[in-house]
Amino acid sequence: MNATPWLAAIPTAIALLGAAQAQMPGGAPTAPRSARGPAVKAATPVTLNFVNADIEAVTRAMGVMLDRQIVIDPRVKGVITVYSEQPVSPRDAYLNYLAALRGLGFTVVENAGLLKVVPEPDAKLQTGAVAIEPTQVRGDQMLTQIYRLNHENANNLVAVLRPLISPNNTINANPGNNTLVITDYADNLQRIAKIIAAMDTPGAGDIELVPLKHAVAADLAPLVQKLLDGIAAAPGGAAPGGVGGMTVLVDPRSNGLILRAPNSARLAATRAMVERLDQPASDAGTSIRVVYLKNADAVKLATVLRAAFGGASGSGGGTTGSYTSTTSATQQAANTQGGVQTGAAMSAAATTPVAQSASPSTGGIVQADPATNSLIITAAEPLYRQMRQVIDQLDARRAQVYVESMIVKIDNSQAAQIGVQWQNIFGSKGDSAIQGAGTNFGTGLANIINGTAAVANGRSGIATALGTSSVPSGLNFGLLKKVGDFYTLGAMANFFEGQSGANVLSTPNLVALDNEEAKIVIGQNVPFVTGSYASTGTTGSVNPFTTVDRKDVGLTLRIKSQIGEGGTVRMIVYQENSSVVPGSSGTTGPTLDKSAIETSVVVDDGDIIVLGGLMKDEYTDGADGVPGLSKIPLIGSLFKSENRKRVKTNLMVFLRPVVMRTAQAANELSMSRYEAIRGAQQAPLPTDKSVLLPSTGTPVLPEPAASKPAAN
Repeated sequence: MNATPWLAAIPTAIALLGAAQAQMPGGAPTAPRSARGPAVKAATPVTLNFVNADIEAVTRAMGVMLDRQIVIDPRVKGVITVYSEQPVSPRDAYLNYLAALRGLGFTVVENAGLLKVVPEPDAKLQTGAVAIEPTQVRGDQMLTQIYRLNHENANNLVAVLRPLISPNNTINANPGNNTLVITDYADNLQRIAKIIAAMDTPGAGDIELVPLKHAVAADLAPLVQKLLDGIAAAPGGAAPGGVGGMTVLVDPRSNGLILRAPNSARLAATRAMVERLDQPASDAGTSIRVVYLKNADAVKLATVLRAAFGGASGSGGGTTGSYTSTTSATQQAANTQGGVQTGAAMSAAATTPVAQSASPSTGGIVQADPATNSLIITAAEPLYRQMRQVIDQLDARRAQVYVESMIVKIDNSQAAQIGVQWQNIFGSKGDSAIQGAGTNFGTGLANIINGTAAVANGRSGIATALGTSSVPSGLNFGLLKKVGDFYTLGAMANFFEGQSGANVLSTPNLVALDNEEAKIVIGQNVPFVTGSYASTGTTGSVNPFTTVDRKDVGLTLRIKSQIGEGGTVRMIVYQENSSVVPGSSGTTGPTLDKSAIETSVVVDDGDIIVLGGLMKDEYTDGADGVPGLSKIPLIGSLFKSENRKRVKTNLMVFLRPVVMRTAQAANELSMSRYEAIRGAQQAPLPTDKSVLLPSTGTPVLPEPAASKPAAN
């Protein structure tokens, strides 16, 4: 063949197709019906013989054949070969033309009813054909298809389908509605549609509820799960049709097992296993069964069950285990040392065990064994099933409440004092009578009379006065006058101004189970005398005997929390802050400064609520002076003493509960507090910068095991 035999085929194609519509069922463009000839002529076979022909000329011939206008991009250049050994339909001729273009890196796109021949990299930008539902378009025509996914994640399929799409075409995922948008050739989109249909399946697999006729679901579920795990772990257990990946759950309402499997074969095998295990018991009468609890307390739950099924037990309720605590005579003698009974030398809370060993709970059809935290049930099969349903619902993991109490105390005190005192003796040596006049205010050494007596007695008198009285604070001026052989204070002036403040923040924290009371005490154990006795023995010696009761003094927080619906927390709170007043210890015991709050509140999870507090602003003043003389302007200050004092106190108590329903939530909160303590310990101390003192380092908590790097 030469380079131009295709010219002879053009008149033939025009003669055959010029008067008819080129109808392309299932993929070829469909032109409007022409009035120049009957529609049946569109199916007239044609013979193609384009060998090394110019692409533009062949494209024009195809346009005549299809009765459609085809535009050629200027970048489309070269020769093309399209031929057929036998006559073919116009549809097959058009498909052969598209296949030849694809081999050359070109393709045909349809936009607004117009066919365009463009380079393949630009086809994804110019194509106007978009299909949402499955389409019958075939061949090498460029098309954009949208696939809606029902189960699989669209982002997961992008990595699977990307190698199957032409490098010049695109695939994108829309996470908003979980769809895939793919632009590629129509025949490749048909293949991708089959792959997506096969992969877009429910990930959980098949689920089936198997009701039990004889066995109890809560008893049979662990046995079935253990058997399935053992088969899956055995050699060959993970083969197709095995039982690996099975999940067994209990449905207490229907006394059935919920089976979840990755495929129907594994589900059928597990269902058959359950049916073989669901057999009636050999003894249909009353039997004894042991139920091991996971979360609930056996003694408390046994009491609840006996109350709920009291009519069925025949004996009503029963006795529950009691907590006992006794002190032997030897221990009491050891607690009395040196004639002082110390009450075990510690508080009762420090010596009492955290939880006494409870006695077995007996009575009725349900008995509790505290040692193994289990229930021993003696009942017939129907009654036992009812009790197991109640046990499964009550034996659940209880949530915990982390309570953070913030106690803020701010004190601000201001005081000022100004006073002048003087004493003078009038007369001469040898006079039978002398006169004296003066002023004195205050107590202790602040009084000029007491100061004069101390100076007159010399060093011993001053030492005695300092031991029993306090020296006035501030700036003191004194004028000493010698009378005979002694020096006395002739005048004394005192000027004082003081200001003090305190800002205390206490944050006692504790964690407790839902509806359980928790207590934290931070402070001292202070002894209080409760009685004394002295007896005289036969030898005349006196044996004193004193009884002492120790009490906790400091910060005390007791909370009982109950989690409500929607995350609300109802709390019964008792908070106490007490301290020993300095210098108050005497024969009757020390004096305590105490503030306490006892209330019930409701607060949302994570919110802060104020429990109460005290806001006090106290002002006191005083003036001592000589009547009349102290009122004289200017010189009146020589005959009086003034003092003023103002005290402002702000005390507020806040509470913040945090509900922890899972182990992960409790671990995250604990680790945050753990890291906060480690950060405070790792901070450098002021003594580390000392030149003379060596650095001894500080103890630091070990790094949590979860955050340590893995060993190589």
